[in-house]
Amino acid sequence: MNKFKYYFVLLLAGIAIVSCSKKDDDEVVVTPVRDYAVQYKADNDSIEKFLKSNYIENVTADFDVKISKITDATSQVSIWDQTTYKLESRDVYSDGITYKVYYLTLRKGAGESPTNTDKVSTAYSCYLLNGTLADSSYGLPFTANLFPYANSNTVIQGWAEILPKFKTSSSSTVSNDGTITYNDYGAGVMFLPSGLAYYANSSSAIPAYTPIYFTFKLFDLQRMDNEYNSSSSGIVFIGDGVPDYLEDVNGDGYLYDFRNTTKYPNPPKELIDDTDGDGIADFLDFDDDGDGFTTRFEITKAAGEVGVVNGFNYGIKLYFPWDPVVDNPLTPNVDETEPRGIPRRPTGELANPSLPESATNVRKYIEADYTENPRKRIHLDNTYPIKIN
Repeated sequence: MNKFKYYFVLLLAGIAIVSCSKKDDDEVVVTPVRDYAVQYKADNDSIEKFLKSNYIENVTADFDVKISKITDATSQVSIWDQTTYKLESRDVYSDGITYKVYYLTLRKGAGESPTNTDKVSTAYSCYLLNGTLADSSYGLPFTANLFPYANSNTVIQGWAEILPKFKTSSSSTVSNDGTITYNDYGAGVMFLPSGLAYYANSSSAIPAYTPIYFTFKLFDLQRMDNEYNSSSSGIVFIGDGVPDYLEDVNGDGYLYDFRNTTKYPNPPKELIDDTDGDGIADFLDFDDDGDGFTTRFEITKAAGEVGVVNGFNYGIKLYFPWDPVVDNPLTPNVDETEPRGIPRRPTGELANPSLPESATNVRKYIEADYTENPRKRIHLDNTYPIKIN
């Protein structure tokens, strides 16, 4: 599984790699990393040629797919031309260029779609374009972090760009022997240029600068909250209390750290998810609205608003959820009810109606402030809390 570890060298264009050859006994030959745009053109040509010269031989009831070389053009329709499983593509901005990534949807899935920063449970097989099987999870669930800075089991960027186009299973069942069966999971095939795979890195199975393809199934996901601090000892994930998928401001399912100007020198404005415009995407920003109050502080419940107080159930969490939450009937011993979500700026009566609103004369919250939709939640509203001048 470590074969799919995300190599941070891919984030740094222009870093040289050292070859094994030498000019003499002391001088090591240094080979520059190839230009991303030039390599992408070559990879894309290879992928499109593959799509036009291969066909889908079989898709089983479990969505295992076999792709083979066309030997009879009269009966074998290319992946490019077939219509049973529509060939789709997604534009991906990375390395200063826009990649066109092709993929097939064998089944969309009936659950939820991950963002490109969540943790996922999948099964996969990886192939070279000549049909060689490079690696596989052999149908068993493989858990991976799509966020490249995660501390373990991170994967290549191509996964993070395509899996959000699919959905997880709708439900699962566990047999007596502990085997998990997933129902209505997403399944597909992704065709990745080397720039979104391993690029200049090579292994015994995958040479450097090699486009590849994956067949995959998306079983489950775990929502992540990826705000982190970094130090000499490494990255420590803290979170701000709001999961990444709820900090996707433009709602496209993708979140990026555009502070990496080497990888993203000129990001399209429509991809930016940054409420306060400070250059830090909300999913990595501890203060989303830039008002000087951390997001976690702003979504913390007031003292006395946790548990059942005077007959009212305020919910068991210390922080407001995004929206109200109903009790989970599958956990009869715990009441997960959260009747209030993250509030907007309060709209009730002033503490002293004879004086103007101020930091010392604030309005009361009314129930609609916690539940009305749409509403601008206070951690995204830099006008509240009101500061004392």
